[in-house]
Amino acid sequence: MKFIGAHVSTAGGVENAPLNAREIGATAFALFTKNQRQWYAPPLTERQVSLFKERCEENGYAPCQILPHDSYLINLGHPSAGGICKSRDAFIDEMRRCEQLGLTLLNFHPGSTLGEIPVEESLSRVAASINMALEETRGVCAVIENTAGQGTNLGHTFEQIACIIDGVEDKSRVGVCVDTCHAFAAGYDLSTPEGFAETFRRFDAVIGLKYLRGVHLNDARKEQGSRVDRHESIGNGTIGLDPFAWIMKDARFENIPLILETPDSSAWPGEIQLLKSLAL
Repeated sequence: MKFIGAHVSTAGGVENAPLNAREIGATAFALFTKNQRQWYAPPLTERQVSLFKERCEENGYAPCQILPHDSYLINLGHPSAGGICKSRDAFIDEMRRCEQLGLTLLNFHPGSTLGEIPVEESLSRVAASINMALEETRGVCAVIENTAGQGTNLGHTFEQIACIIDGVEDKSRVGVCVDTCHAFAAGYDLSTPEGFAETFRRFDAVIGLKYLRGVHLNDARKEQGSRVDRHESIGNGTIGLDPFAWIMKDARFENIPLILETPDSSAWPGEIQLLKSLAL
């Protein structure tokens, strides 16, 4: 089954996310469990946790259909001692919030060298950060999202992601979310049948499809290989509509969250219906 949704608002509390997902006809959703642009947030209350779980159950959202995203401030490959300590503490807090909510996935961007340390050293720091977070929590999988490769960001090649996974001790609790816009911007051809097939053949060869835990469904505003992260509505960008039809018909993308992060949230109900129709 294809689980299709979007990154919904948590205005008023995380407990509102399942209701917002239902309103747009989603069978999956993503959310922030705290303000994504602040380091600290009040702890979740017992009422919030209880309502979130209750509303997920009432609306048919199992943990495998929900892909939370961590704060944009976190950099698990940070070059400085202070920066990486702060990021690790925040990431562990995010993992604990997911654990409280009964969620099993946490999506995150791997981080950046900030141009101050070698890529290999920063990748090793990301893996060590994941190991620390897994040691402090239970039942939540750390899901690495590929990036467009802007600036000094890590994770724009499958090889870099594989390097991080190689350094994670508990392989059962690490996974990958493929963002279509990011992959295309990083140079992976998703727009042609041959390129699409080669991209996911290479993903399997380098990382392994067993690690695929989710997909962010985004068209792109910029050309392939631009290294610029600019999302576009489905079918309106440089990737085009066909690749999303291929994903919808491909059994490799069954039973994982397929999440829209396209720029016009008012278009999400229509985009979800479009994607559902492409799966038929």
